[in-house]
Amino acid sequence: MQQMDGRFLITGSSGQIGTELTVALVGRYGADRVIATDIVKPNRKDCMTAALDVTDADSVKKLVKEEGVTTIVHLAAILSAKGEKTPDLAFDVNVNGMRNVLNAASAVSGMKLFFPSTIGIFGPDTPKDNVPIETITRPTTMYGMTKLFCEQLGEYHFRKYGLDVRGLRLPGIVSYRTPPGGGTTDYSIEMLRAAAGGGNYTCFLKRETMLPMMYMPDALDAIVKLLEAPSSALVHRTNFNVMAFSFCPSDLENEIRKINPCFSVRYAPDERQAIADTWPRSLDSSAAAREWGFSAKYTLSGMVRDMLMNLAPLTRKE
Repeated sequence: MQQMDGRFLITGSSGQIGTELTVALVGRYGADRVIATDIVKPNRKDCMTAALDVTDADSVKKLVKEEGVTTIVHLAAILSAKGEKTPDLAFDVNVNGMRNVLNAASAVSGMKLFFPSTIGIFGPDTPKDNVPIETITRPTTMYGMTKLFCEQLGEYHFRKYGLDVRGLRLPGIVSYRTPPGGGTTDYSIEMLRAAAGGGNYTCFLKRETMLPMMYMPDALDAIVKLLEAPSSALVHRTNFNVMAFSFCPSDLENEIRKINPCFSVRYAPDERQAIADTWPRSLDSSAAAREWGFSAKYTLSGMVRDMLMNLAPLTRKE
């Protein structure tokens, strides 16, 4: 891995991943090298902050130029479930926002850009198990369609302009610091929060809905490793598959019950079930392991124990 020079710009820094990735990058590179941005100026003291609407191309270019940005971490996006309720907004933020960030980055020599893609780029025709990078991708949600286009747009800027673009297809991410932001795998966080608070839970997916997942510490480690990997080592660019483990809601319920035997879940699938049914059960992460050393440390049981331990004091305050 290679330590990087210059200044980082993080879009969507107030979201689930951005909140914790900002802390990780500040700890690794220093407060004076990280600018955390979001549509509303982030309320944090550990680094520089700014309000930034990624759909405003001039604002993106201005901030990149004035602050001497050399690495953009582009996290701003509208996720799957929210995107189905606001498809026009999802298209605007996800596609036009990505275009604006790519154009601003391509205008700066030596710029590096990271963005997260998603398992949402897969669809009902995709194989369900151990899905390779190159496979059938026919997503059925606005979120999935926009992220698949962003993968291809990133590849275009790499080929045409030599921009160092890198991306991961993230699975469902479980974390406790920031509430989930409208994704189809949010049930996992909601279930753990309910258990930590001493309550029970009504799940919006069927008990047997198996999906690839990852705990936030492993996701942060993957992002940093990909950012710092030598460009010469990368065969792929914007579409690395990564996952730690797969589980279904009943698996998570059973793990929680090992710690809290009184916990129970009622299953009442809603419109999000149709989204989850189009996604794979597991991914082939071998390219990420081979090209830049991806590996996940947490197991399902280890994640559940750590989540409940960290959530307990937070839920007591709520």
